[in-house]
Amino acid sequence: MLSFTAKHTCLSSWTRTLDEAIRVVRLMPSTLNGWCQQSGPRIAAWVESNAFEAKPKQWLAIPDEAGHIDCIIVGIDSNNPSAFGELATELPQGVYQVEGLSESEALSWALQAYRFETYLEHQPPQAQLYLPNDLDLKKLEVWANAIAWGRDSINRPAQDLSPAHLEAEASALASAYSAAIHVTESELAREFPAIHAVGRAASTPPRLIECVWGNPDHYALTLVGKGVCFDTGGLNLKTTSGMLTMKKDMGGAAHVLVLARVIMALELPIYLRVLVPAVENSVSGNAYRPGDILTTRSGKTVEIGNTDAEGRLILCDALTYAQEHRCDWLIDIATLTGAARVALGTDLPAFFSNESELLSVLMDQGQLIQDAVWPMPLYAPYRALLESPIADLNNVSQTPYGGAITAALFLESFINSQQKWMHFDLMAENTKASPGRPKGGEIMGMRALFELIQSRCQCH
Repeated sequence: MLSFTAKHTCLSSWTRTLDEAIRVVRLMPSTLNGWCQQSGPRIAAWVESNAFEAKPKQWLAIPDEAGHIDCIIVGIDSNNPSAFGELATELPQGVYQVEGLSESEALSWALQAYRFETYLEHQPPQAQLYLPNDLDLKKLEVWANAIAWGRDSINRPAQDLSPAHLEAEASALASAYSAAIHVTESELAREFPAIHAVGRAASTPPRLIECVWGNPDHYALTLVGKGVCFDTGGLNLKTTSGMLTMKKDMGGAAHVLVLARVIMALELPIYLRVLVPAVENSVSGNAYRPGDILTTRSGKTVEIGNTDAEGRLILCDALTYAQEHRCDWLIDIATLTGAARVALGTDLPAFFSNESELLSVLMDQGQLIQDAVWPMPLYAPYRALLESPIADLNNVSQTPYGGAITAALFLESFINSQQKWMHFDLMAENTKASPGRPKGGEIMGMRALFELIQSRCQCH
């Protein structure tokens, strides 16, 4: 089982021990000449002979007169603090000290040092970064540990992360922070028929996982995460290439559990409810079929136009249940559509909200802390594309265009008119490596969302 309480190995890339630390000097092309003049002709000649120009991603070891490393000089991009993190995997083993280290740089270092090691033999130790006392060490450790756990869960193959495994992870989280947990399994077909329909064909039964934490008098936040632990597409079977990455289809669940862990660890004044509908969308004799009509928990009927649009079906039951309790703000997170990736690419999560004033606020927050998200519209005229002649609505659109919007509109049809709601449609995976973001499972947009949650609950 993955651990919510143990420190992830990426945290070993940080140290509080300053013994024999090597100084790291950050330079830009505009400051390089002045530094060389201050350092003397020997070092200036060494810098010139190595063609170091203080460009971003460049680094150079400066030897002392005995030939030992005196310091490391690095080129920095002042507009991209995350780029600093690349040094975690570029520098040789040792302890490094950086004057004026920021929290974003420290976090980027640990996130760059992340490795998914569960199925690998022992990996060699990496460079370590000294963390000074003037940083918020608790917050840094909470975020690094939570994101690393989230990446591990997304990277883990479905054989070891079934709905039952996901339940065990949620139970471990609840235990670590004295939260209540309730799992609906045996009564799922009656209580949550859409969740049951999607997951009933799998050998591991579907379930709804619910965690509740905090003071009921505080701001009530409910997080809903799509927990499709593997998605074959159902009877509308995916292609081989389309199925290869579908272990990550529980990425929404990973995101809400990461965010919940941070909220609880940092003790935000929030009454928190986390809902994870956990299923596998499999193929067997009792799989739900194209053309079936499901009666959801809300009472609305849904014609199944495509069994590979299963995420919105399990979410609609969970969203309905969420609104049966006090909920000041309802947020769902899902790896929902390929259309969102066509619109925004793989790095940029799409989000929708029925509170238009939040769109620019969250987008700006994401840009500020380099955890970008991008707003998309709940364009009402597209609701007609989900109409069905034999049910209240269809689970897919009548057109291949605007799929991220129509998926969001499908979910919105289960949201009460007075309920504040936000929906995220994200990739949950880095398809290529970038600073602080190794290739593989990723937690996207949650640091930006956390800042918005923190400001809202403090104003409550």
